[in-house]
Amino acid sequence: MNKIVLALITLVLLSANTSFAQKYKYRVSFTDKNNSIYSVSNPSAFLSQKAITRRNNQGIGISLQDIPVNKWYVDSLIAKGAYVYNTSKWFNSCIIGLSDTNLINNIIALPFVSNVKKVVAFNAKKKKESKQSTATNTQSRKVFFTPDNNQNYLLSNKQQYKYDKTKQAGRNINYGPSQTQIAMMNGDFLHQQGFMGNGMTVAILDAGFNGVNLFPCFDSLWQNGQILGTRDFVDPTANVFDQATHGMMVLSDMAAYLPGELVGTAPKANYWLIRTEDANSENLIEEDNWVAGAEFADSLGVDVINSSLGYTLFDDTTMNHTYQELDGKTARVSIGATLAARKGILVVNSAGNSGATPWRHIGFPSDADSIITVGAVDSQGNYAYFSSQGPTFDGRIKPTVCAMGQGAIVAVNGGTSPGNGTSFASPILCGLATCLWQAFPFKTNQEIIASIKQTASQYNNPDTLMGYGIPNFSMASIILSGSHIYNIDNENNFNVYPNPFDDKLFIAYNSIDTQRVQIELFDITGKKLLEVENLPRLKGYNSITLTNLSTLQKGIYVVRLTYGNRTSTKKILKT
Repeated sequence: MNKIVLALITLVLLSANTSFAQKYKYRVSFTDKNNSIYSVSNPSAFLSQKAITRRNNQGIGISLQDIPVNKWYVDSLIAKGAYVYNTSKWFNSCIIGLSDTNLINNIIALPFVSNVKKVVAFNAKKKKESKQSTATNTQSRKVFFTPDNNQNYLLSNKQQYKYDKTKQAGRNINYGPSQTQIAMMNGDFLHQQGFMGNGMTVAILDAGFNGVNLFPCFDSLWQNGQILGTRDFVDPTANVFDQATHGMMVLSDMAAYLPGELVGTAPKANYWLIRTEDANSENLIEEDNWVAGAEFADSLGVDVINSSLGYTLFDDTTMNHTYQELDGKTARVSIGATLAARKGILVVNSAGNSGATPWRHIGFPSDADSIITVGAVDSQGNYAYFSSQGPTFDGRIKPTVCAMGQGAIVAVNGGTSPGNGTSFASPILCGLATCLWQAFPFKTNQEIIASIKQTASQYNNPDTLMGYGIPNFSMASIILSGSHIYNIDNENNFNVYPNPFDDKLFIAYNSIDTQRVQIELFDITGKKLLEVENLPRLKGYNSITLTNLSTLQKGIYVVRLTYGNRTSTKKILKT
């Protein structure tokens, strides 16, 4: 991307000869965007074409909210002794640092300043960093950076790695231990159909990506140029690969490709790695960083944001959130997440890990409207004890849905390991949502969310622990395709797909009742090859998967579904 355009869309104005270690940090809000050099009639001056196209595809217009903050206002703050960390066009504000608190009075007195708020605890002690150790000096790959004047790193890894692209075919992936977390939501169906995130762009907002430039599970990303770039909103001079490992582990559940050990849910998507979280402290400024990261992602034209972050309590207790604020309309980060969704981005956020703590509730921005909030379950689909609970203060269902977050397989120290946290449930689901949107690119982000909710296991009876339950991505693809899903009671019929099939069959139907069903598979001569009895049948959408069918000979087969004293059959073709 042209560096001039990139500078315009990010509008991060850094004052010269000023240390990044400013102790006193404030959020300065402006009164207006008067006399701007930008106009809604010329959005290409501050948005990429991909961002404009994403909005056009969803019928979303460009508004005054999208106009960058007034450069003259920001320059005036710099003239008063402020260092500008980042700006927010959505909130018409900026984050500044000062070496002397007395200087804030000069800022407040400016006629275009409407409000000033402290966003960092001035006297709080730094937390001990929890970053995992990696031998970066001896094992680090050489990464070539092309920085622009705003410290935005565009990456191109010029080394050649041993990587066989033919192994990344969608039909015969060896998921290894990560099979469960993908198959639980029938995500492998999307992969079998060839939808693995190709052409989609995902922004990961996190605390750091230490190890992404080291570990073999990310080889395919570098080989194929899928890491589009990085940005650090905590310290614009830093390298995100030298920071915390949390973002690396999150990314691994979406993007890793290490057959037999760990395969992510969207291994062919493109990624922007954006640091907004300071792992050493907990301050309100991180909500502003999150918004800055989301705005940057919007300007780039990303399709999806995954955020395995959440905020409730801070180093300065006067900044703490309350449950009463959990309405999606109070916390800046929550409003920012909603705004990102209204710009056409599919926003996916982890619910939090406070289920067994006194707080218990989801965090911020998980309370945001129009996003997917992801809770955690174990490998059996049971609620994970630590997963944060809903509802929101205003009574909305949260979490939205759940994915495997207890015992999830993640990248650790060059290998893999089971890990616990909604931080992992979120990217596992996010990657599949990305693949689903790839399959139906002309649907809106809200239509994608609706299909995910509608096919979840508790859609007809949501609760405060798992929300609408565990989604079914094969069923969601049927809904989005416009295909009719039979009502087994009224139409005495069911869906079987894909047809023709190879290794797996997905059986789907709608039900108005709860009882038990039986499935049988016959060859063309009438010989019974498989029988599964006493399967639970729930109200709403039901899905059953038959696996390990690749050994069957090519030809015609019959599936029979028995329920009560009724039966229904379907002919299918094995290729």
